[in-house]
Amino acid sequence: MMKQSLSMVGGLALLASTLVGSGCAKRVESDTRPSPESIAQYYPLAVGNAWTYRIDGRDDKPVTVEIVKEQDGYFVDNQGGQLTVDAFGLRDPKRYLLRGPLEAGRGWNNVVSVSSTERYQLVQVGFACKVPAGSFPNCVSVEGRNKVDGQTTLVNTMTFAAGVGLVRVDVATEHEGKRVPQTELELISYKADAAVPAPN
Repeated sequence: MMKQSLSMVGGLALLASTLVGSGCAKRVESDTRPSPESIAQYYPLAVGNAWTYRIDGRDDKPVTVEIVKEQDGYFVDNQGGQLTVDAFGLRDPKRYLLRGPLEAGRGWNNVVSVSSTERYQLVQVGFACKVPAGSFPNCVSVEGRNKVDGQTTLVNTMTFAAGVGLVRVDVATEHEGKRVPQTELELISYKADAAVPAPN
C-alpha cells in the first residue's frame, strides 16, 4: 500500500493527501491571504532538503524524500511529488495541504474531482510533538477527510514542525464512528535548509 501510494503521487506529504482522495483538480477554494512566509516555515522547500521516514514503527525499510529540482514553480522530489508555497498556503498541483491563518479550527475544502471534495481542518497549532528525529516545540496538525462511500471516510492527519517539515502522518478509516488506523509515518532524520520561495 505504501509503495503504491508513493509511486502514484510521490512525496510523503502527497502520499498523505492521496490516501484521502485522488482525481483531477477542478478548483481549490481561496478566501483569505495568510503570510506565505509563516506557512513556508512548516515545510522548508529548497533543493537538497531531505526527510527520512519509518513506516508503521518499522526501521528496516525507511523511505527518503529529497527535493531534487525546481520546475514550473514547484519543488520536485525524488518520488515525483511537487510542492510550492503561494499567497494562500502550502500546496501540490491539486490541493492545499496547509493554509492560513494558522488558527485551530480553521478549515478549507479542496475540490479534486466532480464527485470528490476533501475537507481539511487545522486541529492543533503551536504544540510540541516528539518523533524519532527529535522533539519539536512549534507544530501544527491538519486533518484531511474524504468520503469513500456513504459509510466510510478516509482520515489523514499530518503534523508539520516549524523549520523541519512534515514529521508525522497518520492515516485511518472511519466507519460508523469507529476509527481504524491504516498507516503511520514518522520522521527519523532530516536535512532542511531555509525555505526558498518558488516563483509565482
